[in-house]
Amino acid sequence: MRGSAEEGLKKLNWAEGHMKVLRRVWEEDLSGRALEGERISMALHPEAKTCVLARYLARSGASVRLVACNPYSTDDDVVAALLEDAPGELEVMAWRGESEREYREALLWSLQHNPTLILDDGGDLTEIIVSRPRDFPELKGISEETTTGIIRARGFEREGRLPVPLIDVNGAKMKRLFDNRYGTGQSTLEGVLRTTNLLIAGKRVVVAGYGYCGRGIAMRMRGMGARVAVAEVDPVKASEALLDGFDVGPMEELLEGAEMVITATGMKNVVAAGHLRKLKDGVILANAGHFNVEIDLKALEGASSGVREVRDGVKEYILKDGRRVFLLAEGRLVNLVGGQGHPVEIMDLSFSLQALSLLYLKENHVRLPAGVHPLPEELDRRVALHFLSALGKKIDKLTEEQVRYLEEG
Repeated sequence: MRGSAEEGLKKLNWAEGHMKVLRRVWEEDLSGRALEGERISMALHPEAKTCVLARYLARSGASVRLVACNPYSTDDDVVAALLEDAPGELEVMAWRGESEREYREALLWSLQHNPTLILDDGGDLTEIIVSRPRDFPELKGISEETTTGIIRARGFEREGRLPVPLIDVNGAKMKRLFDNRYGTGQSTLEGVLRTTNLLIAGKRVVVAGYGYCGRGIAMRMRGMGARVAVAEVDPVKASEALLDGFDVGPMEELLEGAEMVITATGMKNVVAAGHLRKLKDGVILANAGHFNVEIDLKALEGASSGVREVRDGVKEYILKDGRRVFLLAEGRLVNLVGGQGHPVEIMDLSFSLQALSLLYLKENHVRLPAGVHPLPEELDRRVALHFLSALGKKIDKLTEEQVRYLEEG
Protein backbone atom coordinates (compact mmCIF):
# COMPACT_ATOMS: atom_id res chain seq x y z
CA MET A 1 0.00 0.00 0.00
CA ARG A 2 1.44 3.36 -0.98
CA GLY A 3 1.71 5.82 1.87
CA SER A 4 1.60 9.59 2.04
CA ALA A 5 4.91 11.16 0.98
CA GLU A 6 3.93 14.40 2.73
CA GLU A 7 3.40 12.63 6.06
CA GLY A 8 6.52 10.55 5.52
CA LEU A 9 8.66 13.64 4.96
CA LYS A 10 7.46 15.06 8.28
CA LYS A 11 8.50 11.84 10.04
CA LEU A 12 11.87 11.82 8.27
CA ASN A 13 12.62 15.44 9.11
CA TRP A 14 11.55 14.98 12.74
CA ALA A 15 13.82 11.95 13.11
CA GLU A 16 16.80 13.54 11.37
CA GLY A 17 16.46 16.65 13.51
CA HIS A 18 16.91 14.53 16.64
CA MET A 19 19.70 12.27 15.32
CA LYS A 20 22.53 14.58 16.35
CA VAL A 21 25.16 11.88 16.82
CA LEU A 22 24.70 10.48 13.31
CA ARG A 23 24.90 14.01 11.97
CA ARG A 24 28.29 14.45 13.65
CA VAL A 25 29.52 11.11 12.34
CA TRP A 26 28.53 12.15 8.85
CA GLU A 27 30.22 15.55 9.15
CA GLU A 28 33.46 14.18 10.64
CA ASP A 29 33.78 10.74 9.02
CA LEU A 30 31.48 10.30 6.03
CA SER A 31 31.28 13.70 4.35
CA GLY A 32 33.51 14.20 1.32
CA ARG A 33 31.90 11.09 -0.16
CA ALA A 34 33.84 8.66 2.05
CA LEU A 35 31.79 5.72 0.70
CA GLU A 36 32.20 6.62 -2.97
CA GLY A 37 31.98 3.52 -5.14
CA GLU A 38 30.55 1.26 -2.43
CA ARG A 39 27.36 -0.70 -3.10
CA ILE A 40 25.45 -1.27 0.13
CA SER A 41 22.56 -3.71 0.63
CA MET A 42 20.50 -2.95 3.73
CA ALA A 43 17.88 -5.21 5.34
CA LEU A 44 16.44 -3.31 8.29
CA HIS A 45 13.07 -1.95 9.42
CA PRO A 46 12.27 0.76 6.82
CA GLU A 47 10.87 3.44 9.08
CA ALA A 48 12.00 7.00 9.71
CA LYS A 49 15.25 6.39 11.62
CA THR A 50 16.43 3.70 9.21
CA CYS A 51 15.68 5.89 6.21
CA VAL A 52 17.65 8.76 7.73
CA LEU A 53 20.66 6.40 7.89
CA ALA A 54 20.07 5.29 4.29
CA ARG A 55 20.03 8.93 3.14
CA TYR A 56 23.32 9.69 4.91
CA LEU A 57 24.97 6.62 3.36
CA ALA A 58 23.79 7.71 -0.10
CA ARG A 59 24.98 11.28 0.52
CA SER A 60 28.38 9.77 1.34
CA GLY A 61 28.66 8.44 -2.19
CA ALA A 62 27.35 4.89 -1.79
CA SER A 63 24.82 3.15 -4.01
CA VAL A 64 22.21 1.89 -1.51
CA ARG A 65 19.42 -0.67 -1.77
CA LEU A 66 17.08 -0.85 1.24
CA VAL A 67 14.59 -3.64 1.99
CA ALA A 68 12.67 -4.77 5.07
CA CYS A 69 13.96 -7.36 7.53
CA ASN A 70 10.38 -8.01 8.68
CA PRO A 71 7.30 -8.16 6.43
CA TYR A 72 5.26 -5.91 8.74
CA SER A 73 7.74 -3.31 10.00
CA THR A 74 7.80 -0.88 7.03
CA ASP A 75 6.34 2.61 7.39
CA ASP A 76 4.71 3.18 4.00
CA ASP A 77 4.61 6.96 4.49
CA VAL A 78 8.36 7.16 5.02
CA VAL A 79 9.12 4.90 2.04
CA ALA A 80 6.87 7.06 -0.15
CA ALA A 81 8.79 10.16 0.92
CA LEU A 82 12.12 8.46 0.29
CA LEU A 83 11.07 7.31 -3.18
CA GLU A 84 9.93 10.82 -4.07
CA ASP A 85 13.13 12.56 -3.03
CA ALA A 86 15.96 10.05 -2.65
CA PRO A 87 19.51 11.43 -2.68
CA GLY A 88 22.05 9.92 -5.05
CA GLU A 89 21.70 6.24 -5.80
CA LEU A 90 19.20 5.18 -3.13
CA GLU A 91 16.55 2.59 -3.99
CA VAL A 92 13.90 1.03 -1.78
CA MET A 93 11.69 -2.06 -2.18
CA ALA A 94 9.53 -2.41 0.91
CA TRP A 95 5.93 -2.09 2.06
CA ARG A 96 3.96 -3.07 5.13
CA GLY A 97 2.31 -6.50 4.88
CA GLU A 98 4.61 -8.23 2.39
CA SER A 99 3.82 -11.87 1.71
CA GLU A 100 6.54 -14.41 2.42
CA ARG A 101 7.23 -14.62 -1.34
CA GLU A 102 7.39 -10.82 -1.73
CA TYR A 103 9.65 -10.57 1.31
CA ARG A 104 12.07 -13.11 -0.15
CA GLU A 105 12.00 -11.46 -3.58
CA ALA A 106 12.87 -8.10 -2.01
CA LEU A 107 15.86 -9.60 -0.19
CA LEU A 108 17.15 -11.08 -3.44
CA TRP A 109 16.56 -7.79 -5.27
CA SER A 110 18.68 -5.94 -2.73
CA LEU A 111 21.63 -8.18 -3.64
CA GLN A 112 21.33 -7.83 -7.41
CA HIS A 113 23.69 -4.84 -7.56
CA ASN A 114 26.64 -7.02 -6.48
CA PRO A 115 27.11 -5.42 -3.03
CA THR A 116 30.46 -4.56 -1.55
CA LEU A 117 29.00 -4.02 1.94
CA ILE A 118 25.93 -5.40 3.73
CA LEU A 119 24.04 -3.99 6.70
CA ASP A 120 21.86 -6.77 8.11
CA ASP A 121 19.28 -6.99 10.87
CA GLY A 122 18.49 -10.55 11.87
CA GLY A 123 20.74 -12.37 9.41
CA ASP A 124 18.45 -13.03 6.43
CA LEU A 125 20.80 -11.36 3.94
CA THR A 126 23.76 -13.10 5.56
CA GLU A 127 22.03 -16.45 5.12
CA ILE A 128 21.69 -15.83 1.37
CA ILE A 129 25.36 -14.83 1.14
CA VAL A 130 26.40 -17.99 2.98
CA SER A 131 24.35 -20.16 0.64
CA ARG A 132 25.78 -18.55 -2.52
CA PRO A 133 29.18 -17.01 -1.68
CA ARG A 134 30.50 -17.23 -5.25
CA ASP A 135 27.69 -14.95 -6.45
CA PHE A 136 29.14 -12.02 -4.47
CA PRO A 137 32.83 -11.80 -5.41
CA GLU A 138 33.24 -8.13 -4.45
CA LEU A 139 31.67 -8.36 -0.99
CA LYS A 140 34.03 -6.87 1.62
CA GLY A 141 32.04 -7.49 4.78
CA ILE A 142 28.79 -7.50 6.73
CA SER A 143 27.66 -5.39 9.67
CA GLU A 144 25.00 -7.04 11.89
CA GLU A 145 22.58 -5.15 14.13
CA THR A 146 20.84 -7.72 16.34
CA THR A 147 21.30 -10.50 18.87
CA THR A 148 19.41 -12.91 16.60
CA GLY A 149 21.63 -12.05 13.64
CA ILE A 150 24.80 -12.60 15.66
CA ILE A 151 23.55 -15.98 16.94
CA ARG A 152 23.00 -17.04 13.32
CA ALA A 153 26.35 -15.58 12.19
CA ARG A 154 28.25 -17.47 14.88
CA GLY A 155 26.54 -20.64 13.73
CA PHE A 156 27.74 -20.02 10.17
CA GLU A 157 31.21 -19.25 11.55
CA ARG A 158 31.36 -22.52 13.49
CA GLU A 159 30.44 -24.38 10.32
CA GLY A 160 33.21 -22.59 8.42
CA ARG A 161 30.67 -21.06 6.01
CA LEU A 162 30.97 -17.35 6.71
CA PRO A 163 32.92 -16.08 3.66
CA VAL A 164 33.72 -12.52 4.80
CA PRO A 165 34.35 -10.56 8.02
CA LEU A 166 31.18 -9.71 9.93
CA ILE A 167 31.15 -6.93 12.53
CA ASP A 168 29.12 -7.57 15.68
CA VAL A 169 27.62 -4.11 16.19
CA ASN A 170 25.09 -5.64 18.59
CA GLY A 171 27.94 -6.38 21.00
CA ALA A 172 29.15 -2.77 21.16
CA LYS A 173 28.50 -1.13 24.54
CA MET A 174 26.78 1.88 23.00
CA LYS A 175 24.41 -0.54 21.27
CA ARG A 176 23.53 -3.28 23.74
CA LEU A 177 23.42 -1.06 26.84
CA PHE A 178 21.09 1.46 25.21
CA ASP A 179 19.28 0.00 22.18
CA ASN A 180 18.62 -3.41 23.72
CA ARG A 181 17.69 -2.13 27.17
CA TYR A 182 16.22 1.37 26.94
CA GLY A 183 15.12 1.11 23.30
CA THR A 184 13.43 -2.29 23.49
CA GLY A 185 12.02 -1.53 26.92
CA GLN A 186 10.26 1.68 25.88
CA SER A 187 9.22 0.61 22.39
CA THR A 188 7.76 -2.71 23.57
CA LEU A 189 5.72 -0.88 26.16
CA GLU A 190 4.56 1.56 23.48
CA GLY A 191 3.62 -1.29 21.13
CA VAL A 192 1.54 -3.00 23.81
CA LEU A 193 -0.20 0.23 24.77
CA ARG A 194 -0.95 1.21 21.17
CA THR A 195 -2.42 -2.16 20.23
CA THR A 196 -4.46 -2.74 23.39
CA ASN A 197 -5.19 0.64 25.03
CA LEU A 198 -5.25 -1.27 28.34
CA LEU A 199 -3.95 -0.38 31.78
CA ILE A 200 -0.55 -1.80 32.73
CA ALA A 201 -0.66 -0.94 36.44
CA GLY A 202 -1.58 -3.90 38.59
CA LYS A 203 -1.30 -6.49 35.83
CA ARG A 204 0.67 -9.68 36.35
CA VAL A 205 3.23 -9.66 33.53
CA VAL A 206 5.63 -12.48 32.70
CA VAL A 207 8.76 -11.52 30.74
CA ALA A 208 10.54 -14.44 29.08
CA GLY A 209 14.27 -13.76 28.91
CA TYR A 210 16.44 -11.47 31.02
CA GLY A 211 19.12 -10.42 28.58
CA TYR A 212 19.46 -6.72 27.89
CA CYS A 213 16.15 -6.65 26.00
CA GLY A 214 14.24 -8.61 28.62
CA ARG A 215 15.53 -6.54 31.51
CA GLY A 216 14.57 -3.37 29.67
CA ILE A 217 11.02 -4.66 29.20
CA ALA A 218 10.77 -5.83 32.82
CA MET A 219 12.07 -2.48 34.06
CA ARG A 220 9.61 -0.43 31.99
CA MET A 221 6.63 -2.67 32.86
CA ARG A 222 7.42 -2.37 36.56
CA GLY A 223 7.76 1.37 36.12
CA MET A 224 4.17 1.44 34.85
CA GLY A 225 2.98 -0.44 37.92
CA ALA A 226 2.90 -4.03 36.64
CA ARG A 227 3.72 -6.98 38.89
CA VAL A 228 6.53 -8.56 36.89
CA ALA A 229 7.98 -12.08 36.96
CA VAL A 230 10.84 -13.39 34.82
CA ALA A 231 11.29 -16.79 33.16
CA GLU A 232 14.89 -17.68 32.33
CA VAL A 233 17.03 -20.71 31.41
CA ASP A 234 20.33 -19.09 32.40
CA PRO A 235 20.91 -19.34 36.18
CA VAL A 236 23.14 -16.25 36.20
CA LYS A 237 20.53 -14.08 34.50
CA ALA A 238 17.80 -15.55 36.70
CA SER A 239 19.86 -14.65 39.77
CA GLU A 240 20.31 -11.13 38.45
CA ALA A 241 16.56 -10.75 37.85
CA LEU A 242 15.86 -11.96 41.38
CA LEU A 243 18.25 -9.45 42.93
CA ASP A 244 16.80 -6.72 40.71
CA GLY A 245 13.53 -7.32 42.55
CA PHE A 246 11.62 -9.56 40.11
CA ASP A 247 9.99 -12.89 40.88
CA VAL A 248 11.65 -15.76 39.04
CA GLY A 249 10.42 -19.23 38.14
CA PRO A 250 9.73 -21.78 35.39
CA MET A 251 7.45 -20.60 32.60
CA GLU A 252 4.84 -23.27 33.38
CA GLU A 253 4.46 -22.04 36.95
CA LEU A 254 4.54 -18.33 36.14
CA LEU A 255 1.86 -18.62 33.45
CA GLU A 256 -0.81 -19.49 36.02
CA GLY A 257 -2.55 -16.21 36.69
CA ALA A 258 -0.44 -14.21 34.22
CA GLU A 259 -2.43 -11.49 32.46
CA MET A 260 0.29 -10.65 29.93
CA VAL A 261 3.28 -12.62 28.59
CA ILE A 262 6.08 -10.95 26.61
CA THR A 263 8.86 -13.01 25.02
CA ALA A 264 12.33 -11.59 24.33
CA THR A 265 14.70 -14.53 23.97
CA GLY A 266 15.60 -15.16 20.32
CA MET A 267 14.53 -18.80 20.90
CA LYS A 268 11.65 -20.75 19.36
CA ASN A 269 8.60 -22.11 21.24
CA VAL A 270 9.18 -20.17 24.44
CA VAL A 271 5.42 -20.30 24.85
CA ALA A 272 4.93 -23.88 23.64
CA ALA A 273 2.00 -26.22 23.08
CA GLY A 274 2.31 -27.64 26.59
CA HIS A 275 1.91 -24.18 28.11
CA LEU A 276 -1.48 -23.45 26.55
CA ARG A 277 -3.42 -25.34 29.23
CA LYS A 278 -1.93 -22.96 31.84
CA LEU A 279 -3.05 -19.75 30.17
CA LYS A 280 -5.63 -17.65 31.97
CA ASP A 281 -8.79 -16.58 30.15
CA GLY A 282 -8.09 -13.23 28.50
CA VAL A 283 -4.30 -13.44 28.66
CA ILE A 284 -2.34 -11.23 26.25
CA LEU A 285 0.63 -12.71 24.37
CA ALA A 286 3.26 -10.49 22.75
CA ASN A 287 6.71 -11.04 21.26
CA ALA A 288 9.66 -8.64 21.25
CA GLY A 289 12.12 -11.08 19.64
CA HIS A 290 13.21 -10.73 16.03
CA PHE A 291 11.26 -13.62 14.48
CA ASN A 292 7.69 -14.80 15.05
CA VAL A 293 8.80 -18.17 16.45
CA GLU A 294 8.87 -17.50 20.19
CA ILE A 295 5.15 -18.20 20.58
CA ASP A 296 4.11 -21.52 19.02
CA LEU A 297 1.50 -20.11 16.64
CA LYS A 298 0.68 -23.45 15.01
CA ALA A 299 -0.04 -25.01 18.39
CA LEU A 300 -2.15 -22.01 19.39
CA GLU A 301 -4.18 -22.22 16.20
CA GLY A 302 -4.56 -25.98 16.52
CA ALA A 303 -5.88 -25.64 20.06
CA SER A 304 -8.45 -23.03 19.03
CA SER A 305 -12.01 -23.42 17.83
CA GLY A 306 -12.07 -19.93 16.32
CA VAL A 307 -9.88 -16.93 15.50
CA ARG A 308 -10.93 -13.36 14.84
CA GLU A 309 -9.40 -9.88 14.75
CA VAL A 310 -10.91 -7.87 17.58
CA ARG A 311 -8.75 -4.76 17.18
CA ASP A 312 -6.16 -3.60 14.72
CA GLY A 313 -3.15 -5.71 15.63
CA VAL A 314 -5.01 -7.94 18.11
CA LYS A 315 -6.24 -11.46 17.30
CA GLU A 316 -8.52 -13.38 19.64
CA TYR A 317 -7.98 -17.14 19.76
CA ILE A 318 -10.88 -18.99 21.37
CA LEU A 319 -9.54 -22.21 22.84
CA LYS A 320 -11.69 -25.32 22.65
CA ASP A 321 -12.60 -25.06 26.35
CA GLY A 322 -13.79 -21.47 25.84
CA ARG A 323 -10.76 -19.57 27.19
CA ARG A 324 -9.68 -16.55 25.15
CA VAL A 325 -6.07 -15.72 24.23
CA PHE A 326 -5.22 -12.37 22.67
CA LEU A 327 -2.17 -12.34 20.38
CA LEU A 328 -0.58 -8.99 19.53
CA ALA A 329 0.98 -8.11 16.16
CA GLU A 330 0.71 -11.64 14.69
CA GLY A 331 3.38 -12.75 17.16
CA ARG A 332 5.91 -10.54 15.37
CA LEU A 333 7.95 -7.68 16.84
CA VAL A 334 5.30 -5.87 18.85
CA ASN A 335 7.40 -2.71 19.14
CA LEU A 336 7.56 -2.27 15.34
CA VAL A 337 4.35 -3.91 14.11
CA GLY A 338 2.31 -2.37 16.92
CA GLY A 339 4.40 0.73 17.56
CA GLN A 340 6.96 3.03 15.97
CA GLY A 341 10.07 1.13 16.98
CA HIS A 342 12.81 2.40 19.25
CA PRO A 343 13.01 6.07 20.27
CA VAL A 344 14.84 8.30 17.80
CA GLU A 345 17.73 9.10 20.14
CA ILE A 346 18.39 5.40 20.77
CA MET A 347 18.54 4.51 17.06
CA ASP A 348 20.76 7.55 16.59
CA LEU A 349 23.40 5.71 18.63
CA SER A 350 22.93 2.34 16.93
CA PHE A 351 22.98 3.76 13.42
CA SER A 352 26.03 5.91 14.18
CA LEU A 353 27.80 2.68 15.12
CA GLN A 354 26.55 1.05 11.91
CA ALA A 355 27.81 3.91 9.75
CA LEU A 356 31.25 3.71 11.36
CA SER A 357 31.22 -0.08 11.07
CA LEU A 358 30.64 0.10 7.31
CA LEU A 359 33.46 2.62 6.91
CA TYR A 360 35.72 0.41 9.03
CA LEU A 361 34.96 -2.61 6.82
CA LYS A 362 35.67 -0.59 3.70
CA GLU A 363 39.07 0.49 5.02
CA ASN A 364 40.14 -2.72 6.82
CA HIS A 365 38.47 -5.69 5.10
CA VAL A 366 41.73 -6.88 3.51
CA ARG A 367 43.38 -7.56 6.87
CA LEU A 368 40.27 -9.04 8.56
CA PRO A 369 39.81 -12.81 8.22
CA ALA A 370 36.38 -14.28 7.53
CA GLY A 371 34.42 -14.61 10.76
CA VAL A 372 32.67 -12.56 13.45
CA HIS A 373 34.61 -9.56 14.79
CA PRO A 374 33.81 -7.07 17.57
CA LEU A 375 33.33 -3.43 16.68
CA PRO A 376 36.61 -1.67 17.56
CA GLU A 377 36.41 -0.08 21.01
CA GLU A 378 37.61 3.28 19.72
CA LEU A 379 34.52 3.55 17.50
CA ASP A 380 32.28 2.73 20.46
CA ARG A 381 34.02 5.43 22.49
CA ARG A 382 33.75 7.95 19.66
CA VAL A 383 29.97 7.51 19.54
CA ALA A 384 29.76 7.88 23.34
CA LEU A 385 31.72 11.14 23.22
CA HIS A 386 29.55 12.46 20.38
CA PHE A 387 26.45 11.57 22.42
CA LEU A 388 27.63 13.43 25.51
CA SER A 389 28.69 16.41 23.42
CA ALA A 390 25.30 16.52 21.68
CA LEU A 391 23.69 16.73 25.13
CA GLY A 392 26.09 19.47 26.22
CA LYS A 393 27.79 17.25 28.79
CA LYS A 394 31.47 17.03 29.71
CA ILE A 395 33.36 14.40 31.71
CA ASP A 396 36.65 14.21 33.55
CA LYS A 397 39.91 12.86 32.16
CA LEU A 398 42.60 10.93 33.96
CA THR A 399 45.55 13.05 35.04
CA GLU A 400 49.06 12.11 33.89
CA GLU A 401 49.75 10.89 37.43
CA GLN A 402 46.69 8.62 37.32
CA VAL A 403 47.68 7.23 33.93
CA ARG A 404 51.16 6.38 35.27
CA TYR A 405 49.60 4.73 38.31
CA LEU A 406 47.50 2.47 36.08
CA GLU A 407 50.44 1.64 33.83
CA GLU A 408 52.67 0.76 36.77
CA GLY A 409 50.07 -1.65 38.14
